Order: sequence, then structure tokens, then C-alpha cells
Amino acid sequence: MGYPDTFEGFMVQSQKDWTTFKKQEFKPKKFQDRDIDVEIECCGVCGSDVHTINGGWGNAPMPLCVGHEVIGKAVKVGDNVTTVKVGDRVGVGAQIWSCLKCKPCKTDNENYCPDKIDTYGAPYPEDMGGVIAQGGYASHIRAHEYFTFKIPDNIPSHEAAPMMCAGLTTYSPLLRAGVGPGKKVAIVGIGGLGMYALMWASAMGAEVYALSHSPNKKDDALKLGAKEYISTNEKDWDKPYMFAFDFMLNTADATHEFDLAKYMGTLNINGEMHHVGLPDKPLPPIMAQMFAPNGCKMGGSHIGSRPEMFKMLKLASEKQLKPIIETLPVSEANCATAVTNVDKNKVRYRYTLVDFDKAFPSR
Repeated sequence: MGYPDTFEGFMVQSQKDWTTFKKQEFKPKKFQDRDIDVEIECCGVCGSDVHTINGGWGNAPMPLCVGHEVIGKAVKVGDNVTTVKVGDRVGVGAQIWSCLKCKPCKTDNENYCPDKIDTYGAPYPEDMGGVIAQGGYASHIRAHEYFTFKIPDNIPSHEAAPMMCAGLTTYSPLLRAGVGPGKKVAIVGIGGLGMYALMWASAMGAEVYALSHSPNKKDDALKLGAKEYISTNEKDWDKPYMFAFDFMLNTADATHEFDLAKYMGTLNINGEMHHVGLPDKPLPPIMAQMFAPNGCKMGGSHIGSRPEMFKMLKLASEKQLKPIIETLPVSEANCATAVTNVDKNKVRYRYTLVDFDKAFPSR
């Protein structure tokens, strides 16, 4: 049928065949008075896309169109939309709806709403159409106004796209931890999340240290804002940094292989090791006694809030921060290439799928 009745996307049919994408139509949620239809210009490729389609995070509804780092043009707005108008360049991240009525929602913590709807793979209730939410490897996306964000003019779309998930996921915990001048911050893992964490923490005025087992990433880490690069492959790497860090943001996808006691021992008194990497495997065993030597703590978080998204975009715009991004024209073959390379850590440091006009010429 075509837009607005159906959208078109590159979809995976089975988790057993997760690198095979087929271009096909799907039905979006019912259009409501605070919804916005976005004609997609580009979409980032997130580790979440891979964990979802390959079964690492469990079963997912199929067929599925992933992608939750969307940039595009608003082409239709609901009658009660006040923050976006037709023609605006906007972004959509990893969350597409919440109740906006519960305690978390009323305290700018809508990312923890118990009834939240993820941008893809989540069921809409019957009064919204009863369909499964589909993501941004697609011609269009339909999003609630509260989860649609105007993009500053000086941030290119292909750079803005990964900020919608990877950017916010790392910015929010740094902001909530009070990262800024006078703070020493460790970023663990220099990949698609760690790149943004280094960039944000440095721009916020902290003294930043990059911790990684990949020596070939040292130069990039320093360019992104790290004062020092620490190779965690070296024996006793932690000894010179005992009690050094006020906050540690772990962005790695291999935490199950960590000697957590070493990482925790580098934290200052009451410092925090905070996890935003969400690997397929569980954390190593943890004893309560591991927290005693420095009174440290451990936590985690899920993306961020609407106010935090706008603060992050303002920081990126005003300081003209430049992430390291590779682009690929969106297609069945390149969707497969992108998710395969993300799975194998063969990307520097995020992919953005582009050229959607060529992929969806009839929209």
C-alpha cells in the first residue's frame, strides 16, 4: 500500500539467520494526536541491534526491523504536537513511548517508566494498533513527540544519528555523577560507546583516563580527550592508580572476562563503577567484601531522559565535538555488513547507514 498505511524496511526474518536482511513492508502503529512521522535520512547501527537479532539478549519478535539511532525530516505531525513542525530535522533514539504519568515520568526519568516502549521489538497496546514497534533501517518511523528531538543545525546528520543512543547512554550517567572540573574519570572500553564517553567527559571538564586492552586505540583515545591511556593487558596495570578515579564508566562488551577487583580498586573512596555496556554474558562473581577496601559502589543505567538529550546536543553543538563515524549506503547487503562488523568489533567506531532516498525512491 505504501506510506502512510505501511512503511518499508530492511528486516531480519529469523535469529538463526540474523545477517540476512529482506526489504519489505510493515504496518506502523496507529497515528495519534501527539505522533510524528519521520522520513528517515540516516540511522546508526548500535550494538543493541546485533544483540537483539542474533539472540544474545533472548528471543525477539520476527520479522524485525532494528535501528534506534534515527535522523530524518518530520513529514506529518499530530494535532496536539507543539515541539516539532513539518520540515524539521529530528532524531529518535532507543525509546519511543512512555506513559508520562508515573513517578519516573514526572521526575524526568521516563527512561525508567515501567510501561515504556522500546523503539523496536516492543508490542504496542491494542489502542495504539497492537503491532510490534519497528526501527530505523526503514523508510519512515512514527514516534511520540516526547521522544522526538530537534537536531542543532551544525551537527551533520550522520554524526547526530549515533548520539541518539550511544551518545545519550554515555552522557546521562556522566551528567548524573556530577562529572566536571576537579573529577578524575576512567572510561573502560574504547569502542562505539567509549568513544562518546571520552568525548563527553573531556568536554565536561573532567580529567579523563582511557582503559583498554587494545593498544591500537591509544592515539584515538588521546585525540578524543583522554589525558592518559592505560593498557589493561599489562600485569599490575592497576597498581599506579589505586584510589585514583572518582567515577568509572564501563562501556565494554567483555566484562565477563574482567578481574573486577582490579577495576574496583582504582576507585576513590566511595567511587562508582557504572555499567552501560550490556553484554550477552553475566558479570563475573562478586563478593560483598570487594566493596569494602574503598567503600566503592557499582551501578548501571538505561539510555537517558529528554532533558539530558537536549543538554547533550547543546554540548556537542557548542563545542563542535566530532565523533569518529563510518558510513555505509543502506541496503540488504550493507545492513548485513554493518551488523557483522559490529559483532566482530571491526568498525571505527560507529556505523551510520545513509542514502535512504536511493533505497526508498518511491516514498
